[in-house]
Amino acid sequence: MKWIDKLERKYGKYGIPNLTMYIVICYVVGYLLMMVNPAVLSMLSLDISKVLRGQIWRLVTWVIYPPTSSSLLWFVVAIMFFYYPIGTMLERTWGAFRYTLYIFSGLLFTVIAAFLLHFITGGYVVLGGMTFALGGSIYSTYYISMSIFLALAATYPNLQVMLMFVIPVKMSWMAILYAVMIVYDIFKYIGNGQWFMAVPIIASLLNFLIYFLSMRNLQRYDPREIRRKQQFKKAVAGSRVDPRTGGISKHKCAICGRTELDDPNLEFRFCSRCNGNYEYCQDHLFTHEHVK
Repeated sequence: MKWIDKLERKYGKYGIPNLTMYIVICYVVGYLLMMVNPAVLSMLSLDISKVLRGQIWRLVTWVIYPPTSSSLLWFVVAIMFFYYPIGTMLERTWGAFRYTLYIFSGLLFTVIAAFLLHFITGGYVVLGGMTFALGGSIYSTYYISMSIFLALAATYPNLQVMLMFVIPVKMSWMAILYAVMIVYDIFKYIGNGQWFMAVPIIASLLNFLIYFLSMRNLQRYDPREIRRKQQFKKAVAGSRVDPRTGGISKHKCAICGRTELDDPNLEFRFCSRCNGNYEYCQDHLFTHEHVK
């Protein structure tokens, strides 16, 4: 993700600290409007036909649409135990700039998709032989919020959360479940002839797809890279012997020396910004000084 590193060095000061708090405030305002005066909320939706008539505030105000329209209790629980915690954790892990870039790219992709969908359909869709106006009600922040969870799960796949406050489940398993649900929604809309409903979903998740593909080191499939790694593994095989247990570890932090033999729940990652093959545990991956 070198291109993000370059952007961060140049524009890092524009990152918005505590962005998650502002997002939650938008959700709360949108939910209150939905309960008190839905007509006002409809004037803030992402309706491209009305944007083209001069109501340009809709390009921004649609973000206050809450990701869930369930009961007040469920909305509070979702905010307190889902949206705010995962957003805050991801922001602290990535930093303000990367997190801001991630959120705003999801919003931007959704707006672009809204324009494309409007121009493709002319602002109208046909369902069951009847013509319906393509309004702004199909655009919300639900899948953008879901992309935050998927990004956190990709960053900490072995992190455990308490499902229903009782059942310990790894983030990776929950992410797979949510991914299956999202794919199901997409194919359900396409199968019902409502393909236009799938467009905002895909657009809202483009930021995660770009992040996930950027995080994957595609260079590792290069034969020269594979050979270099094999030589490196042979060279460091002796250093993987843990003197405390006598076992051979697969991972070892370059800072604290801990391995997966110390704690099987530890996460290890190689740093792409260090010159050389330096591996760090989850406590030192984002805090170590890069080797130049």
